[in-house]
Amino acid sequence: MTRLSVNINKIATLRNARGGNLPDLLQFAQDCERFGADGITVHPRPDERHITRNDALLLRDVISKEYNIEGYPDERYFEILREAKPDQATLVPDGPNVLTSSEGWDIRANFESLKDWIDRIHQLGIRSSLFVSPEIEQIELAAEVGAQRIEFYTGPFAQQFISDPSASVTCYSKAADVALRCGLGINAGHDLNLENLRCFREHVPGLLEVSIGHALISDALYYGIENTIYLYKRCLNT
Repeated sequence: MTRLSVNINKIATLRNARGGNLPDLLQFAQDCERFGADGITVHPRPDERHITRNDALLLRDVISKEYNIEGYPDERYFEILREAKPDQATLVPDGPNVLTSSEGWDIRANFESLKDWIDRIHQLGIRSSLFVSPEIEQIELAAEVGAQRIEFYTGPFAQQFISDPSASVTCYSKAADVALRCGLGINAGHDLNLENLRCFREHVPGLLEVSIGHALISDALYYGIENTIYLYKRCLNT
C-alpha cells in the first residue's frame, strides 16, 4: 500500500492572500485525514509566503496520522523540527528564494553537511528523507550519509509522461531497485497528478509514500477535497 501525504501549502497561500483565517488551515488538515489522507506535508519557507512557523507548530497538535515537514536544513528549520517533532523531516536543496523544489540534492558536494544534518534529525527521534533525482550515485550516497528514506523528484517524469509514458518511468524503476538494495525507503513527489500517478506507482517497486499538493488542491476546486483524495487513493491502491 502506498500512502498519500497531502501537501497543504496552497491552502496557506490562499489564506494569506486575504489575511485572517479563511480557509482554516488546521481544520483543512484534519478534514484531509478524515477523508482518507495518510498524512500531511508542509514546507515552512523562510519568507512564510504560505506555511508559517506558527502553522508548523500548531499542526502538530491536530494531525493524528503522519506529519512530514520539508525544508532546507538551516538553523530555523531545525528549530521548527525541535518544537514540532514531526514524524518525518524531508531535506530539500532549496535556497530561500527558490519558488518550488526543482532538483534533487548533489549529495557528493554536500556529503559532510548532509551527514551532520541527518544525524541531528535522528537525535530528535525523527525519520529522515532526502529529496533526490533518480540517479544511481545519488541514491547510493544517500544511504552512505545515513538517510532512512529518499524522495524521488518526479518533475522530469511528469514532463516526459505527456509524450512518452512508458519511457518516462524507466529510470525511476531502476533507481528504486538500487534504493531497495541499499535499504532505503522510497517516497516521491512533484507534479504527480491523476493522469500520471497510477503509472508511476505501478512501475516503481517499494513506493511507500507520495507527497502531492499543487495538483491535488487544484483538482479539489472541481471535484471537492473529499472526492479528490478518494481519486488519488484509488490511483495508488487499486
